[in-house]
Amino acid sequence: MPHPTLLPRRPNPYICLFRTPGARAFTLPNLVARLPMGMFGVSAVIMIAGARGSYGLAGAVTATGLAATALVAPWTARLVDRHGQARIAVPATAVAVLGSLSLLLCVRFGAPDWTLFASYAATATTPNTGGMSRARWAHLHRGPSPLDAAALHTANSFEQAADELCFMVGPVAAAFLCSALFPEAGTLVGAVLLMTGVLLFAAQRTTEPPASPRTAGSNSPVRARGFAPLLAVFLATGAVFGALEITTIAYADGLGHRSAAGAVLALQAAGSCAAGLAYGAARPARDVAGRLVGCVGAMSLLMWLPLLTARSGGPLPLLAAALLCAGAATAPTMVTAMTLVQRLTPPGQLNEGMTLAVTAILGGIAAGSAVGGQVVERAGPGVGYVVPVCAAALALVVSAAGRGRYAAPPR
Repeated sequence: MPHPTLLPRRPNPYICLFRTPGARAFTLPNLVARLPMGMFGVSAVIMIAGARGSYGLAGAVTATGLAATALVAPWTARLVDRHGQARIAVPATAVAVLGSLSLLLCVRFGAPDWTLFASYAATATTPNTGGMSRARWAHLHRGPSPLDAAALHTANSFEQAADELCFMVGPVAAAFLCSALFPEAGTLVGAVLLMTGVLLFAAQRTTEPPASPRTAGSNSPVRARGFAPLLAVFLATGAVFGALEITTIAYADGLGHRSAAGAVLALQAAGSCAAGLAYGAARPARDVAGRLVGCVGAMSLLMWLPLLTARSGGPLPLLAAALLCAGAATAPTMVTAMTLVQRLTPPGQLNEGMTLAVTAILGGIAAGSAVGGQVVERAGPGVGYVVPVCAAALALVVSAAGRGRYAAPPR
């Protein structure tokens, strides 16, 4: 009796992705360079608060660095597009590393407070390492075929999972180094990893996108059709992240488990990381704009889980489970939004376009943290989870309203 014909098994998309010539050579150094992004903020707070005895000063210094990054990062990315990754990323990283080392020395030797602000502001020249890696994937899979679109979807999913992983491991590593060795250890190790990773990444010239000198008629990516409403989606999604973080810390503190807040937030990031990898293995729908609305809609619904758990006075393990589920929708949202950034950004401006998206996320995180903190202060931690629900709903409205403008044909 003849055997039934077996259907061919679909190859693992991640294995296929990393068979791309040169992919592993630039991915590993980029991960080394990206890990410090999750280390520097925690390291600076521990180092400054320990030496000066003021969390207020530590928070003000890190906030200054965040504001400086929002201003400087798009200009750094524009130079990367114009002159090439290797020519700009290495000197820009060197300036940022010198800023980190200056901060370390100023704290160590008791320099005036203003030197801390100036030193940390200098780290704003750090290039968008994740954006440069995504730009390489887009360069390698820039064809119009469905196979290239599927490969780019998997690559964006991997990059989002890598971001989540770095922000899971980075703070833990920083806290361990600062407590187990000496207070400046987190900043020092982060600076060494950043410089080493960028040097090794920049050395991989075969996969580097070509430089695109700016012409007289070229405009900012913000003027591209659909780009401005897409930035609004990133801004609102960043507010979700910022509000979740500060509200979760306050809720854990109210239960007497403040030290466990980091583990709870790491679990949320783990859920997002796993969801991002699973999303990358799935076959993407061709309608990217429709996918974005669907992903943001799922995020809006799942954000109700932490709110309902907190309002019912649920214990911390139950809240952790709710955040794990809520985090499962954030990575697909970011992956799809980044795919649209790659579609909408004019040729030769991809690093700038993705850095503008990251800047919008950072602005949203700052706004979400500020609003969430005020709500927690006035109404309590349980009510604080209303802020990410509202921010997710705003992202849904903006994504649905801008769907027609996103639906431009791919370049």
